[in-house]
Amino acid sequence: MTQRRNTVRLATAITAVGALFSLAGCAGSQGATELDPEADVTITWWTGQTDQAQEILAGLADEFEELHPNVTIDISPGASSTEELLQKLSAGFAGNSYPNISYAFGAWASELESSQRTLDITELVSDPEVGWDEFSEAARATVQPTGEAIIGFPALVDNISLIYNKTVFDAAGVDHPTEEWTWDDFRSAAKELTDSATETYGYAYSVSGSEETTWQFWPHLWQNGGEILDGDGAAAFAGPEGVEALEFLRQMAVEDKSVYLDQTDTKFAQLFAADRIGMMTSGPWQLWDLGVAGTDYGVTILPGTAGDHQTVSGPDIWALFDTGDVNENHWSFELMKWLTAPEQDLRWNVSYGNLPLRASEIDSPEFQEQVTALPGLDIMAENNENAENARPTVAGYVGLSEAIGSAISQVLQGQGDPEEALKAAAEKADRSLAD
Repeated sequence: MTQRRNTVRLATAITAVGALFSLAGCAGSQGATELDPEADVTITWWTGQTDQAQEILAGLADEFEELHPNVTIDISPGASSTEELLQKLSAGFAGNSYPNISYAFGAWASELESSQRTLDITELVSDPEVGWDEFSEAARATVQPTGEAIIGFPALVDNISLIYNKTVFDAAGVDHPTEEWTWDDFRSAAKELTDSATETYGYAYSVSGSEETTWQFWPHLWQNGGEILDGDGAAAFAGPEGVEALEFLRQMAVEDKSVYLDQTDTKFAQLFAADRIGMMTSGPWQLWDLGVAGTDYGVTILPGTAGDHQTVSGPDIWALFDTGDVNENHWSFELMKWLTAPEQDLRWNVSYGNLPLRASEIDSPEFQEQVTALPGLDIMAENNENAENARPTVAGYVGLSEAIGSAISQVLQGQGDPEEALKAAAEKADRSLAD
């Protein structure tokens, strides 16, 4: 039976990371320098989880210990909340006392790598037994933040899909969305679904200026051929592709008046559940609430351009750290290799109601049971194939997100021109990236 996640998965998990890891030098105290797989080792694992999620992982840790009697796993949440792990890791790096493995938001990846404490597993994951190519492109890119070292394994994958309210569609006599929908199909339906008399909107968009505002925009940019950053690491979203994408959304919001503009990041989901909004773009974390509300909904991939239906994903990771002991490093890798294999992922992510890490799990009885409880979860899992790009994990991304998020919010509320707003946002973003 699917349980609601204790921590709602939102794009607002993006956290200012600043210069927390301006450290240098070797990692950890010197331990074993020659590998002995039979030697007794203790692995410290910070899961970032609580309650049922922590219980599941603790049970899996016990099982791994039974399979490998020489391995002891010191497993704990690591901090009172996932968000606090970053500060605790920073303190641990400074004190030369840190875990072998820690859960981490993908946005932290480049900062973790810059600490010079991460373990480079690039050669190890080339082993066919790891099945590295079975992870989505976005997930693989997130654990390889600079394009060089791979510093861990994907821990959680998600994406945003188009969720539509069947009650609103049927009341307006509008055909339900399909996988072939274009931007024009999407805009046309939103207009038809909008009814000022009943205060019903065709679509909803966040104008809080937060990461929720920003990451809803990235699929439009990518589908239109644009990029967030150029080859030199400077902001590239203000190019013609980005301007055209924002102009499309502006026309829907300002001219068509078919978009509910949410200042809170949360009210649009409540209105959707109450049959007041026809479409929203969101992820698997919304499905439990819709089921509880009894909302008659459907799920499909995002509307696209020229057959491009890219989505955005916000993968989290299991970061591996080099403690200076080759035996600990070996077993840290083996533990995560084992945990992320399909057999264990079905008992971890899938049993907990998350999307499976690997596409090979979609047809499993375990995942199909979850789909029965959360209709549309299978579509979202398949939509991971459309997660072709990853959000940048560079340190300046937080400032970049704030800059473009503010610009999008102003334009959608009729307070700016897309080209001028994005140009100004790019200048702010470049300052953040430079800093």
